[in-house]
Amino acid sequence: MKLPPWDMLIIVFIFGSCLGSFLNVVITRLPVILMNQWRLEARTALELPVESTPRFNLAVPSSLCPRCESSIAWHDNLPLIGWFKRCGRCAVCKGIISLQYPLIELSGGILALAITFLHGISPASLFIYAACLTLLALAVIDFRTYLLPDILTLPLLWAGLLYQLLFQPYMLSSAVIGAMGGYLLLWSVFWLFKLLTGKEGMGYGDFKLLAALGAWLGWSFLPLLLLISAGLGAIIGILAQVLLPRLRGAPLPFGPFLSIAGWVCLLIGNELVAFYLSLV
Repeated sequence: MKLPPWDMLIIVFIFGSCLGSFLNVVITRLPVILMNQWRLEARTALELPVESTPRFNLAVPSSLCPRCESSIAWHDNLPLIGWFKRCGRCAVCKGIISLQYPLIELSGGILALAITFLHGISPASLFIYAACLTLLALAVIDFRTYLLPDILTLPLLWAGLLYQLLFQPYMLSSAVIGAMGGYLLLWSVFWLFKLLTGKEGMGYGDFKLLAALGAWLGWSFLPLLLLISAGLGAIIGILAQVLLPRLRGAPLPFGPFLSIAGWVCLLIGNELVAFYLSLV
Protein backbone atom coordinates (compact mmCIF):
# COMPACT_ATOMS: atom_id res chain seq x y z
CA MET A 1 0.00 0.00 0.00
CA LYS A 2 1.32 3.44 -0.93
CA LEU A 3 1.93 5.56 2.15
CA PRO A 4 0.66 9.16 2.39
CA PRO A 5 3.30 11.90 2.07
CA TRP A 6 5.15 12.89 5.23
CA ASP A 7 3.47 16.29 5.49
CA MET A 8 0.07 14.58 5.47
CA LEU A 9 1.25 12.23 8.23
CA ILE A 10 2.29 15.22 10.33
CA ILE A 11 -1.18 16.75 9.89
CA VAL A 12 -2.77 13.42 10.81
CA PHE A 13 -0.64 13.18 13.97
CA ILE A 14 -1.45 16.75 15.02
CA PHE A 15 -5.15 16.14 14.38
CA GLY A 16 -5.01 12.96 16.46
CA SER A 17 -3.14 14.59 19.35
CA CYS A 18 -5.69 17.44 19.42
CA LEU A 19 -8.50 14.91 19.69
CA GLY A 20 -6.47 13.18 22.39
CA SER A 21 -6.39 16.49 24.27
CA PHE A 22 -10.19 16.68 24.11
CA LEU A 23 -10.34 13.05 25.20
CA ASN A 24 -8.51 14.05 28.39
CA VAL A 25 -11.39 16.41 29.14
CA VAL A 26 -13.90 13.59 28.62
CA ILE A 27 -11.91 11.18 30.78
CA THR A 28 -11.53 13.57 33.72
CA ARG A 29 -14.91 15.32 33.62
CA LEU A 30 -17.44 12.74 32.44
CA PRO A 31 -17.36 10.65 35.67
CA VAL A 32 -17.84 13.85 37.71
CA ILE A 33 -20.73 14.95 35.49
CA LEU A 34 -22.39 11.54 35.90
CA MET A 35 -21.89 11.53 39.68
CA ASN A 36 -23.44 15.00 39.93
CA GLN A 37 -26.37 13.86 37.79
CA TRP A 38 -26.93 10.72 39.90
CA ARG A 39 -26.70 12.76 43.11
CA LEU A 40 -29.31 15.20 41.78
CA GLU A 41 -31.61 12.33 40.75
CA ALA A 42 -31.23 10.71 44.19
CA ARG A 43 -32.05 13.94 46.03
CA THR A 44 -35.06 14.50 43.75
CA ALA A 45 -36.32 10.95 44.36
CA LEU A 46 -35.92 11.40 48.13
CA GLU A 47 -37.66 14.79 47.92
CA LEU A 48 -34.63 16.55 49.40
CA PRO A 49 -33.71 20.16 48.58
CA VAL A 50 -31.72 20.43 45.35
CA GLU A 51 -28.24 21.76 45.98
CA SER A 52 -27.04 24.73 43.93
CA THR A 53 -23.77 23.81 42.23
CA PRO A 54 -21.53 25.70 39.79
CA ARG A 55 -22.02 24.93 36.12
CA PHE A 56 -19.83 21.98 35.18
CA ASN A 57 -19.70 20.20 31.82
CA LEU A 58 -17.19 19.34 29.10
CA ALA A 59 -16.85 23.02 28.11
CA VAL A 60 -17.28 24.89 31.41
CA PRO A 61 -15.17 25.75 33.33
CA SER A 62 -12.09 26.26 31.16
CA SER A 63 -9.01 24.10 31.74
CA LEU A 64 -7.77 24.40 35.33
CA CYS A 65 -4.82 23.12 37.31
CA PRO A 66 -6.14 20.14 39.31
CA ARG A 67 -4.22 21.35 42.38
CA CYS A 68 -4.55 25.15 42.66
CA GLU A 69 -7.46 25.46 40.17
CA SER A 70 -5.79 28.37 38.36
CA SER A 71 -6.68 28.77 34.68
CA ILE A 72 -4.29 27.16 32.20
CA ALA A 73 -3.13 29.50 29.43
CA TRP A 74 -3.96 28.49 25.87
CA HIS A 75 -0.29 27.99 24.97
CA ASP A 76 0.13 25.67 27.96
CA ASN A 77 -2.86 23.71 26.69
CA LEU A 78 -1.32 22.82 23.33
CA PRO A 79 -1.22 19.03 22.92
CA LEU A 80 2.12 17.57 24.10
CA ILE A 81 3.93 20.91 23.70
CA GLY A 82 2.23 22.55 26.70
CA TRP A 83 3.04 19.71 29.08
CA PHE A 84 6.68 19.41 28.02
CA LYS A 85 7.16 23.20 27.94
CA ARG A 86 6.28 23.34 31.65
CA CYS A 87 8.08 20.05 32.44
CA GLY A 88 4.81 18.56 33.62
CA ARG A 89 4.19 21.25 36.26
CA CYS A 90 1.62 23.99 36.74
CA ALA A 91 2.86 27.45 35.74
CA VAL A 92 1.38 28.97 38.93
CA CYS A 93 1.70 26.50 41.85
CA LYS A 94 4.41 24.29 40.29
CA GLY A 95 2.33 21.25 41.21
CA ILE A 96 2.80 18.08 39.17
CA ILE A 97 0.43 17.65 36.21
CA SER A 98 -0.40 13.99 35.64
CA LEU A 99 1.50 12.10 32.96
CA GLN A 100 -1.92 10.93 31.77
CA TYR A 101 -2.39 14.11 29.75
CA PRO A 102 0.55 13.80 27.34
CA LEU A 103 0.13 10.02 27.16
CA ILE A 104 -3.49 10.31 26.00
CA GLU A 105 -2.55 13.05 23.51
CA LEU A 106 0.31 10.91 22.20
CA SER A 107 -2.00 7.89 21.97
CA GLY A 108 -4.51 9.91 19.95
CA GLY A 109 -1.77 10.84 17.48
CA ILE A 110 -0.33 7.33 17.26
CA LEU A 111 -3.77 5.77 16.74
CA ALA A 112 -4.45 8.27 13.93
CA LEU A 113 -1.16 7.33 12.25
CA ALA A 114 -1.77 3.59 12.71
CA ILE A 115 -5.21 3.77 11.11
CA THR A 116 -3.84 5.91 8.25
CA PHE A 117 -1.09 3.34 7.59
CA LEU A 118 -3.45 0.37 7.78
CA HIS A 119 -6.66 1.70 6.24
CA GLY A 120 -5.76 4.95 4.50
CA ILE A 121 -7.76 8.17 4.83
CA SER A 122 -11.45 7.57 4.19
CA PRO A 123 -14.87 7.90 5.85
CA ALA A 124 -14.54 4.28 7.04
CA SER A 125 -11.19 5.13 8.65
CA LEU A 126 -12.80 8.01 10.55
CA PHE A 127 -15.40 5.60 11.94
CA ILE A 128 -12.67 3.19 13.07
CA TYR A 129 -10.66 6.04 14.58
CA ALA A 130 -13.69 7.29 16.53
CA ALA A 131 -14.21 3.76 17.84
CA CYS A 132 -10.56 3.52 18.93
CA LEU A 133 -10.75 6.87 20.74
CA THR A 134 -13.94 5.79 22.50
CA LEU A 135 -12.24 2.57 23.60
CA LEU A 136 -9.30 4.62 24.90
CA ALA A 137 -11.63 6.83 26.94
CA LEU A 138 -13.51 3.80 28.30
CA ALA A 139 -10.27 2.03 29.24
CA VAL A 140 -8.92 4.97 31.26
CA ILE A 141 -12.27 5.82 32.88
CA ASP A 142 -12.77 2.20 33.94
CA PHE A 143 -9.20 1.99 35.25
CA ARG A 144 -9.68 5.14 37.33
CA THR A 145 -13.29 4.80 38.49
CA TYR A 146 -14.55 1.25 37.71
CA LEU A 147 -17.19 2.83 35.47
CA LEU A 148 -18.05 2.06 31.85
CA PRO A 149 -20.64 4.79 31.16
CA ASP A 150 -23.66 3.96 29.00
CA ILE A 151 -23.21 7.35 27.35
CA LEU A 152 -20.08 5.89 25.69
CA THR A 153 -20.75 2.15 25.39
CA LEU A 154 -24.22 2.38 23.82
CA PRO A 155 -23.30 4.91 21.08
CA LEU A 156 -20.25 2.74 20.38
CA LEU A 157 -22.56 -0.24 19.82
CA TRP A 158 -24.92 1.66 17.50
CA ALA A 159 -21.98 3.21 15.63
CA GLY A 160 -20.66 -0.32 15.00
CA LEU A 161 -23.95 -1.39 13.43
CA LEU A 162 -24.04 1.82 11.37
CA TYR A 163 -20.46 1.20 10.21
CA GLN A 164 -21.43 -2.26 8.96
CA LEU A 165 -24.56 -0.89 7.25
CA LEU A 166 -22.63 1.85 5.43
CA PHE A 167 -19.34 0.12 4.57
CA GLN A 168 -19.82 -3.66 4.97
CA PRO A 169 -23.55 -4.44 4.56
CA TYR A 170 -22.72 -8.12 4.01
CA MET A 171 -21.46 -8.14 7.65
CA LEU A 172 -24.60 -6.64 9.18
CA SER A 173 -26.18 -9.93 10.27
CA SER A 174 -22.87 -11.06 11.78
CA ALA A 175 -22.64 -7.74 13.63
CA VAL A 176 -26.15 -8.08 15.08
CA ILE A 177 -25.38 -11.62 16.24
CA GLY A 178 -22.04 -10.39 17.59
CA ALA A 179 -23.74 -7.67 19.64
CA MET A 180 -26.26 -10.10 21.11
CA GLY A 181 -23.67 -12.83 21.63
CA GLY A 182 -21.14 -10.49 23.25
CA TYR A 183 -23.67 -9.31 25.81
CA LEU A 184 -25.02 -12.77 26.55
CA LEU A 185 -21.55 -14.32 26.89
CA LEU A 186 -20.42 -12.06 29.71
CA TRP A 187 -23.92 -11.95 31.21
CA SER A 188 -23.78 -15.75 31.47
CA VAL A 189 -20.28 -15.67 33.00
CA PHE A 190 -21.47 -13.02 35.48
CA TRP A 191 -24.38 -15.11 36.72
CA LEU A 192 -22.43 -18.38 36.77
CA PHE A 193 -19.72 -16.76 38.89
CA LYS A 194 -22.31 -15.18 41.18
CA LEU A 195 -24.13 -18.49 41.68
CA LEU A 196 -20.88 -20.30 42.49
CA THR A 197 -19.28 -17.66 44.73
CA GLY A 198 -22.04 -15.28 45.79
CA LYS A 199 -19.95 -12.41 44.45
CA GLU A 200 -20.23 -10.20 41.37
CA GLY A 201 -17.16 -10.71 39.19
CA MET A 202 -17.82 -7.85 36.73
CA GLY A 203 -20.24 -5.05 35.96
CA TYR A 204 -22.95 -4.66 33.36
CA GLY A 205 -20.78 -2.13 31.54
CA ASP A 206 -18.47 -4.99 30.53
CA PHE A 207 -21.41 -6.79 28.89
CA LYS A 208 -22.27 -3.67 26.88
CA LEU A 209 -18.66 -3.08 25.88
CA LEU A 210 -18.26 -6.62 24.52
CA ALA A 211 -21.63 -6.23 22.75
CA ALA A 212 -20.32 -3.05 21.11
CA LEU A 213 -17.14 -4.82 19.99
CA GLY A 214 -19.27 -7.66 18.63
CA ALA A 215 -21.18 -5.09 16.56
CA TRP A 216 -17.95 -3.68 15.14
CA LEU A 217 -16.24 -6.99 14.43
CA GLY A 218 -18.95 -9.62 14.03
CA TRP A 219 -19.64 -12.73 16.07
CA SER A 220 -16.63 -14.66 14.70
CA PHE A 221 -14.23 -12.33 16.55
CA LEU A 222 -15.79 -12.87 19.98
CA PRO A 223 -13.51 -15.82 20.89
CA LEU A 224 -10.40 -13.84 19.91
CA LEU A 225 -11.59 -10.79 21.86
CA LEU A 226 -12.14 -12.89 24.97
CA LEU A 227 -8.85 -14.74 24.54
CA ILE A 228 -6.81 -11.53 24.28
CA SER A 229 -8.65 -9.67 27.05
CA ALA A 230 -8.74 -12.58 29.49
CA GLY A 231 -5.09 -13.44 28.78
CA LEU A 232 -3.95 -9.87 29.35
CA GLY A 233 -6.10 -9.60 32.46
CA ALA A 234 -4.65 -12.79 33.90
CA ILE A 235 -1.03 -11.80 33.19
CA ILE A 236 -1.35 -8.26 34.54
CA GLY A 237 -3.45 -9.42 37.49
CA ILE A 238 -0.84 -11.98 38.53
CA LEU A 239 2.01 -9.49 38.11
CA ALA A 240 0.12 -6.89 40.16
CA GLN A 241 -0.47 -9.42 42.95
CA VAL A 242 3.19 -10.43 43.02
CA LEU A 243 4.85 -7.03 42.57
CA LEU A 244 2.36 -4.80 44.39
CA PRO A 245 1.24 -6.42 47.66
CA ARG A 246 -1.09 -3.48 48.45
CA LEU A 247 -3.22 -4.49 45.46
CA ARG A 248 -3.76 -8.06 46.66
CA GLY A 249 -7.45 -8.78 46.82
CA ALA A 250 -8.31 -5.49 45.09
CA PRO A 251 -10.77 -5.69 42.16
CA LEU A 252 -9.26 -5.42 38.70
CA PRO A 253 -11.36 -3.63 36.05
CA PHE A 254 -11.94 -5.72 32.93
CA GLY A 255 -12.81 -2.80 30.64
CA PRO A 256 -9.19 -1.79 29.86
CA PHE A 257 -8.37 -5.33 28.68
CA LEU A 258 -11.50 -5.51 26.53
CA SER A 259 -10.54 -2.14 25.04
CA ILE A 260 -7.01 -3.31 24.21
CA ALA A 261 -8.44 -6.45 22.61
CA GLY A 262 -10.81 -4.23 20.64
CA TRP A 263 -7.94 -2.09 19.33
CA VAL A 264 -5.98 -5.16 18.28
CA CYS A 265 -8.92 -6.72 16.45
CA LEU A 266 -10.05 -3.45 14.83
CA LEU A 267 -6.56 -2.66 13.56
CA ILE A 268 -5.01 -6.03 12.71
CA GLY A 269 -7.66 -8.62 13.53
CA ASN A 270 -7.92 -10.04 10.01
CA GLU A 271 -4.12 -10.31 9.79
CA LEU A 272 -4.00 -12.15 13.13
CA VAL A 273 -6.64 -14.63 11.98
CA ALA A 274 -4.85 -15.16 8.65
CA PHE A 275 -1.55 -15.72 10.48
CA TYR A 276 -3.15 -18.26 12.81
CA LEU A 277 -4.76 -20.12 9.91
CA SER A 278 -1.41 -20.22 8.10
CA LEU A 279 0.08 -22.01 11.11
CA VAL A 280 -2.61 -24.66 11.29
